[in-house]
Amino acid sequence: MPEGKFRFINLVEPVMPILPDVAQPEKKVPFKEKMLWTSITLFIFLVCCQIPLYGIRSNKSSDPFYWMRVILASNRGTLMELGISPIVTSGMVMQLLAGSHIIEVDQGLKRDRNLFQGAQKLFGIIITVGEAVAYVASGMYGDVKDLGFVNAFLIVFQLFCAGIIVIVLDELLQKGYGLGSGISLFIATNICENIVWKCFSPTTLNTGRGTEFEGAIIALFHLLITRSDKIRALKEAFYRQNLPNLTSLISTVLVFGVVIYFQGFKVELPVKNARYRGQQGNYPIKLFYTSNIPIILQTALVSNLYFFSQVLYKRFPNNLFVNLLGVWQSIEGSSQSIPVGGLAYYVSPPTSLMDILADPFHAIFYLTFILTACALFSKTWIEVSGSSAKDVAKQLQEQQMVMKGHRDTSMYKELNRYIPTAAAFGGLCIGFLTVCADFLGAIGSGTGILLAVTIIYQYFEIFVKETADGSTLFW
Repeated sequence: MPEGKFRFINLVEPVMPILPDVAQPEKKVPFKEKMLWTSITLFIFLVCCQIPLYGIRSNKSSDPFYWMRVILASNRGTLMELGISPIVTSGMVMQLLAGSHIIEVDQGLKRDRNLFQGAQKLFGIIITVGEAVAYVASGMYGDVKDLGFVNAFLIVFQLFCAGIIVIVLDELLQKGYGLGSGISLFIATNICENIVWKCFSPTTLNTGRGTEFEGAIIALFHLLITRSDKIRALKEAFYRQNLPNLTSLISTVLVFGVVIYFQGFKVELPVKNARYRGQQGNYPIKLFYTSNIPIILQTALVSNLYFFSQVLYKRFPNNLFVNLLGVWQSIEGSSQSIPVGGLAYYVSPPTSLMDILADPFHAIFYLTFILTACALFSKTWIEVSGSSAKDVAKQLQEQQMVMKGHRDTSMYKELNRYIPTAAAFGGLCIGFLTVCADFLGAIGSGTGILLAVTIIYQYFEIFVKETADGSTLFW
């Protein structure tokens, strides 16, 4: 590539020195040290989830991201208000731009890799500031006139600092100081925390049937102790409405087991080194070839639709095009709103079997949307992320690896038999499991459970790999 040729990514170079950066470790970080840094990272994230934003006047307005907070690892009214949304959005957009060659990046060059990572950080910071300003301007923390300039600026500044913290923590783990990535760790923690809370929450509520505990397991024991009719108490514990019940808990455990079972499905292609005899192994192509990427992309799409639809409906409730995008209704006794019409309603999951029977078209549309979106996102992602059959064949050839029983020229054809199919069918399976979890009423939503299971399984694989050399956690 000519030195004088202008490239968009070069625009990032002047700001590289001022962007937050974590230095590469000089030597391999021991496993116990990685566990320590991962624990510290998680602790900082959990603390930020509990520190309230200073300067807010009201936190009772409708929350456009109410449905997605668990998945976006965000907590309303705290430093983690934005969660991982900016960093995920910036990463996805940059990967799509690079994969579709809209911006030119040579990942084989260290300078280009650094510039690309810098561009992701810069874009993430810009999105953080943009979202923070939009949150304040939309009145989520009270009327802007009541807040005043100083408080409005302080809220934006706090969210900006929290965004920087998320970027640094994610980079700390990704550069090898910890295990996995910050994004995966925060998502899994938030989802698991929500599931545990729904099981054991000691919060009491009065739904017209007397005082009840929110947690499904605590409610079971409370109902069995306080009700004279034990059979009726059991039925209520299993099927109570609008609160976590044992049926939801069993569905959640069932989905966990099914997803872990499917994680083991893979095709192993035998490969060997072309130069050195005896060096051979297998190249695994998993059923979930793109892992949880289809769900993350689908979640990002739906969350943005919910956000813009709710904001527009609040301003223009009688506009035809806004109503086609989504009609929203406030939940009685709550500041939250739910979609009851338009596109936002049809891409939201039915909340119970009764909802499916009452509006079967909604269920069919949701099923079709999820399956199509996951399959298409999965198929597209392998092309733009450098994991297509062509890219994998090129990587193996650069490592001087060949497939047993095949010529170099036929390696691409053999890989192309499996990778696109695994990507599309794997995305379809993930979408189907998500829909099943939603229809069964699993705790934490189907999307959340799928994300949690795939991330936990990834951490299990990392743990096995890290301990394979004899390293242990306790000695």
